[in-house]
Amino acid sequence: MPKYEALCSGPEGLLGSLRIILRELTPGSPLDESLGGLLKALSRQMGYVRVFLVIMDPEAESLRLSLAHSPTRSIPATYTPGKGVVGQVYETGKPIIVPRLSEHGEFLNKAFGRSQEELENLAFLSVPVVSTRRGGQEVLGALSADLPVQPDDSLQRHREFLEVVADLIANQVAQLQEEMALHKHLMAQGMVPAGMDSPPPKDFVAASKSMRVVLRQGRQVAPSRATVLLRGESGTGKELLAEAIHQGSPRHDKPLIKLNCAALPSELVESELFGHQKGAFTGAVATKRGLFEVAHNGTLFLDEIGELSLDAQAKVLRAIQEKEIQRVGGEQTLSVDVRLICATHQNLEELLTRGGFREDLFYRINVFPIFIPALRERREDILPLAEHFLAGFASEYGKSIKRISTPAIELLTMYHWPGNVRELRNCVERAVLLCEEEVIRTYHLPPTLQTADSSATGINLSFGEAVAKFEQELLVDSLKKTRGNMLQSARDLRVSYRIINYKVKKYAIDVKRFSGAKPKRKK
Repeated sequence: MPKYEALCSGPEGLLGSLRIILRELTPGSPLDESLGGLLKALSRQMGYVRVFLVIMDPEAESLRLSLAHSPTRSIPATYTPGKGVVGQVYETGKPIIVPRLSEHGEFLNKAFGRSQEELENLAFLSVPVVSTRRGGQEVLGALSADLPVQPDDSLQRHREFLEVVADLIANQVAQLQEEMALHKHLMAQGMVPAGMDSPPPKDFVAASKSMRVVLRQGRQVAPSRATVLLRGESGTGKELLAEAIHQGSPRHDKPLIKLNCAALPSELVESELFGHQKGAFTGAVATKRGLFEVAHNGTLFLDEIGELSLDAQAKVLRAIQEKEIQRVGGEQTLSVDVRLICATHQNLEELLTRGGFREDLFYRINVFPIFIPALRERREDILPLAEHFLAGFASEYGKSIKRISTPAIELLTMYHWPGNVRELRNCVERAVLLCEEEVIRTYHLPPTLQTADSSATGINLSFGEAVAKFEQELLVDSLKKTRGNMLQSARDLRVSYRIINYKVKKYAIDVKRFSGAKPKRKK
């Protein structure tokens, strides 16, 4: 087999293949998607007919086929530890090589229904996936591959290579095992988390991989009563995610109460959270229910929880642990059943070291942390978000704006967005208010987004050059819309065809690139 010999003849070929395979383990990607891509790359690079991963299900005490890349459809299969080749690999923690499938009496052929021809012409490798992250060694499952029959020394090199891959993915497999256990637990309670292909919640735009991971985590934790801690910079959408988690929970028909802890003076936050008795302090002219009472049987969202005073933190901790509160100035203990979602843009770990945040409360609210990345770290979301806001504001203000021009899109995607999604929303609203056309253009955007090059406002640019820049932008945008039809562009821009033709030549615009026609090759 020339392909195998080329790959296994020296370290350079193997290392190159390994780099390509491990690129599929993209940080922030869903684990099943990431490992599935790795199996596909492993099959392609090493010439394996099929490659699959089985993971131990601790509750069922059996190995389950979890991920596979195969030319034939897999059949749902489980393996008993110690039985068959895969079961023996898991039981012993040692790899097994089968030189020819038809000659191995203990090969079970469970998952893929291999034909007799395949059994005659395929070898089989299976290596253990071993984790060391919990202290000591734990066999999590087995990584296995079908490959064409070949000499023993070649099979040994493939076995060594497969062991390296298994070691490198052990931590990801451990995380996937934990996700499978959580999924099974939720199924047992009749609360199955939505899959990755489920649409995002209403008004939640998520095109990037990192935000799909955030949504997946939200869906996983929503059916439980676990406390959630949303972390990320201001304006990233923590409140919107809290709403999505509440809507996906069994409490969705109960109230979702919100409080921004930074919006009130510290002396008023306690009264807002826990209520107060009449006469408890100056101005307390009547008894008031706190938000914990109002949110009873529902969800309470505490934004910027890092701003709470230490006294208020102690009372929140008691409400979480004992499910009891006392109104300010009151002696009666009130029972409350509230699901808590907290959010902060601060580094709580630093606050802990400075004594600004209680350690016991931190561990109570940090049950299920979700990190929302900044907008500059997920630029794939900028255009979908901008278009979403454009549609909403155009409808609200009665504008017939259809789209955003290409130069304006470039400005939006180049900007670093320190204010995140909130700043983008405000920017689009401003542009809609200013725009009197059907297209948002660069000059409708705030000056903070516009560089000297993109907005033609550099100090070395004359008036004539600035006008030429603007003309060129309008012309290119129109030609894109008409797919290079200069006559239609002339009608749209309400000028003569002669002027359009003159400007195209003046600015050396290649009209053919807008028509979709392939350029002719020079002979």
